[in-house]
Amino acid sequence: MPHDLSLVAPTTPPVDSAPPAEPVETRSTTDPELDPVSPIDPAVSVASTVPVASTPQPEPVEAPSAANQDPDELRSLEAGLDRLQTGTIVVRSGWRRILDGVFPPVVFLVALIAVWQLWVVIAQPRPDLYPGPLDVVAALGDGWQSGRLQLAATTSLERGVFGFLIAVAVGTPLGLLLAEVRPLRRAVGPLISGLQVLPSVAWVPAAIIWFGLTDATVYFVVLMGAVPSIVNGLVAGVDQVPPQLRRVGTVLGASKLQLATVVVLPAALPGYLAGLKQGWAFSWRSLMAAEIIAVGGTIGFGLGSLLQQGRELADLASVLATILLILGIGILVELLVFAPVERRLLRRRGLQPGGTR
Repeated sequence: MPHDLSLVAPTTPPVDSAPPAEPVETRSTTDPELDPVSPIDPAVSVASTVPVASTPQPEPVEAPSAANQDPDELRSLEAGLDRLQTGTIVVRSGWRRILDGVFPPVVFLVALIAVWQLWVVIAQPRPDLYPGPLDVVAALGDGWQSGRLQLAATTSLERGVFGFLIAVAVGTPLGLLLAEVRPLRRAVGPLISGLQVLPSVAWVPAAIIWFGLTDATVYFVVLMGAVPSIVNGLVAGVDQVPPQLRRVGTVLGASKLQLATVVVLPAALPGYLAGLKQGWAFSWRSLMAAEIIAVGGTIGFGLGSLLQQGRELADLASVLATILLILGIGILVELLVFAPVERRLLRRRGLQPGGTR
């Protein structure tokens, strides 16, 4: 039976094909070339697509490179950055720096003496118990005329300086050794700290028994007072050294001895200088204690002996004059020796902002 093909596939009238529309130049607000990060929403893209006329883009302006800049401008910029880090530098003469360091405490001391003299004039106490500044000045004049004052000051300064130098020679390598060798530091460190706390005058009786009434007794007491302070100061300074400096020294091939003496010790100078200042203070006090107690024998005549002599004679004016002389020597050493070195060191390290030189 023949099949009717018209029932299976009905025919449809042909449709004329329209020519394609010419493309229109459009720009989307969500163009992936302009914004490659944001995703493209088809609905938003179709809705926001509008015909845009092409506009000329401005030519990029090339920034001036460092090589094309004026060298004077670069130098002024570097100077400005350095000034922000170092602060204002004021150049002063040497005498001006000395006056700025010595003048304020001298003025304060003169003010105290004036108040003292005013109290003596108003209260009028017993001169043997409460001498005035004029009595003390008279005692200083008598000691100067007799030569005892110059002899005592010279002897004590010689002992103090020599004993302090010996303490530096002993304490510096010992401090480096304790700072670099951790097991030794854990073993000896508490003993060094205990010796620093122990009063130096406690060593005087033992030193007299060991060395007799000689200068060795005085130097031993000075060493026992100064060495622990120098050691602890150097150890504290080494602990503050950045570890990067050690690594750089190791990379450059420095040995352990070179690393300790060339890298670590210069970097620890601020703490080491603080230990030296404290060591000098302890040595000066230990010296006075030894000279007061250990009198006679071959021990020379120092400021401590002069102080003890004034006590035996019940001459309070002489005692106060000797105390003021001891105090003045300590202040002068601090202002003329340690203070300038400390200011220069801190200025070179950048630890004193707005420093002067």
